Amino acid sequence: MFQDQKPYFRIFRFMSKLSMNTALINIIIANVLISLISLIGGFSILSKKIFSKNNIHYMVAFAAGVILTTVFFDLLPEALHSSEEIGFKGNILAPAFFGLLMSFFIERFVIWFHHHESTHGLKPTIFLITIGDLIHNFVDGLTIAGTFLANPYLGIITTVAIAAHELPQEISDLGIYFDSGLTRNKALILNFLTAITAVAGGIIGYYFLTYIKFGLPIVLSFSSGIFIYIAGSDLIPGLHKHFNKQKKWAQTIPFILGIIIMYLLIYFLHH
Repeated sequence: MFQDQKPYFRIFRFMSKLSMNTALINIIIANVLISLISLIGGFSILSKKIFSKNNIHYMVAFAAGVILTTVFFDLLPEALHSSEEIGFKGNILAPAFFGLLMSFFIERFVIWFHHHESTHGLKPTIFLITIGDLIHNFVDGLTIAGTFLANPYLGIITTVAIAAHELPQEISDLGIYFDSGLTRNKALILNFLTAITAVAGGIIGYYFLTYIKFGLPIVLSFSSGIFIYIAGSDLIPGLHKHFNKQKKWAQTIPFILGIIIMYLLIYFLHH
C-alpha cells in the first residue's frame, strides 16, 4: 500500500520543488529589473547632460527633498508598522538613532583619514550614501522575496511599486555622487553596484526570511537614521552654503519638488 503511494509523493515533492524554484527565479528577475533602473535612469540623465556644474546644486536640493520625504513618510512608518505586526517589543526608533551615530563616526574617521591620506577630493558623503543605499536596496530585495513567496501577483505589484519609488531616489543619488567628486562614469557604476544588493537581499530573503522577521523593521529604522544624517549634515548645509551663488531661492524649487513627487508616489502606491 505504501509502495503504491510512493510515486504520488514523488510527484508532489517534484511539483513543490518546481513551484519554489519558480518563485526564486521570479524573485531574481524582479530584483535584477530593479537594479537596472539605476543604470537605465543614469544613462538617460547623462545623455541629456543634466549633470553640469550649473545644475548639480539643484539636483542636490531635489535629493534632499526626496530623502527626507522617503524617510519620514515611507521608511520609518513602514518600520513602525512592521514592528507592530510582528510583535516587536523594543524601541524601533533606537536603530535610527544608532544609524545616525554610526554615520557621524564614519564621517569623523573619513575626515581624519583625509588629513592623513589623499582621498582625491572625494567627500565623506560618498561612503555614507553608499552604506545607506546598500542597506536600503538589500531591504527592497527582502521585501520582494517576501511578497513573491506569499503571492506571485503581490510580488509583481510590489516590484512595480518599488521601481516607481526607486527611480527618483537613484537619480538623486547620482547627483550626490557627482557633487561629491566622482566622475560621471564612476558615479554610474557605483550606483549600479549598490543597486545589485537588491538581488542578494532577494536570494537571502528567499531562504532565510522566516528567521530574520525581527530584522526587517530594525534594518528599515537603521537605514532611516543614515539617510537623516546625510540630508541634515551634508545636503541641506550645502544648499545654504551655495545660497548666494544659485539665484537666492532657486534651490528651494527642486527641494520642494522632490518632497511633492515622493509624497505623491508614496501616497498613491500605498492606496
